[in-house]
Amino acid sequence: MPTVSDFTFNITTTRFDEDYSPSEISRATTNFANLARGEQRQQNLRRALTMMNQRFNDLAHWDNAARDRYAVELDIVSVELRFTADGAERTFPLFEVLDANILDHRSGKRHHGIVGNNFSSYLRDYDFSVLLPKIKAAAADAGIPADYGVLHGKLFQSFLDSAAYQERFAQSPVICISVSTSKTYQRTGNHHPILGVEYDNDDLSLTDEYFGKMGLQVRYFMPPGAAAPLAFYFRGDLLNDYTNLQLAGTIATMETFQKIYRPEIYNANSAAGDIYRPSLEHDDYSIPQVNYDRVERSQLGIKQGQYTDVHFVQPYGEIFERWANGTAEPVAPVLV
Repeated sequence: MPTVSDFTFNITTTRFDEDYSPSEISRATTNFANLARGEQRQQNLRRALTMMNQRFNDLAHWDNAARDRYAVELDIVSVELRFTADGAERTFPLFEVLDANILDHRSGKRHHGIVGNNFSSYLRDYDFSVLLPKIKAAAADAGIPADYGVLHGKLFQSFLDSAAYQERFAQSPVICISVSTSKTYQRTGNHHPILGVEYDNDDLSLTDEYFGKMGLQVRYFMPPGAAAPLAFYFRGDLLNDYTNLQLAGTIATMETFQKIYRPEIYNANSAAGDIYRPSLEHDDYSIPQVNYDRVERSQLGIKQGQYTDVHFVQPYGEIFERWANGTAEPVAPVLV
């Protein structure tokens, strides 16, 4: 069995704008990478960024009568795992998130937004596209093993606790994605001026539980003017740890991606009611003028899960799993 010694995290960033092109290590299934392919790539990117800015200015409407005061600026944050195996230096692309800044055209100042927003992970592709089908095929009624997602979650938490993260980012991340199509959500009486009305769900989805193993809790909010609630995953206090401008930046960014990726839910022509179960079979919706290949995205997710299986799980997975379960000596995270 190969041995693995101390591992570290390395961060690189890429500006996400109308000139963006995916890097070789970027996951091809990310919302932003999918938009940046094909003959209409620049038009896609320009329209998506315009949608984000319009949505942000709608949310941050105070002292902003013309709805053009702010612009959202995004950087793709790529996280690489570096470790030594059998005396050789190894690397593996681990996570990708988005880091937002808010440009105030009136003052010329930039306000740092929230890091996180979108979340992409090769190892999560493996867990959901390769491992989970095997688990279900082997024992359809056995349920999900308790250690499902533990390694991914421990690596994510080690990254957040590392100097690599903490020296660059002052706050914990917030990840914002679609609510689950397999669950039903109930509107509550709680309302936030930017996040909107809160929804509740007594039955956590598999994704909710998976993010829970990453040390993140979940709340669901439908922002003002939105068609459906979003799921927000966070550490700490979502409503009090971040400013209204920061929250507006995350909503504007991720609601735009969801309108493009899941228009049946997030670009529906009617808003979610008091009791809401999202569905991709809903047919009363508008299609944004942005090309997005959802079928290709699903196929690439499987391919990237298989890539992770070959290049990370098979050669090193057992050793990293032992570290994650607290039973191994070879791997100790060096938080630098």
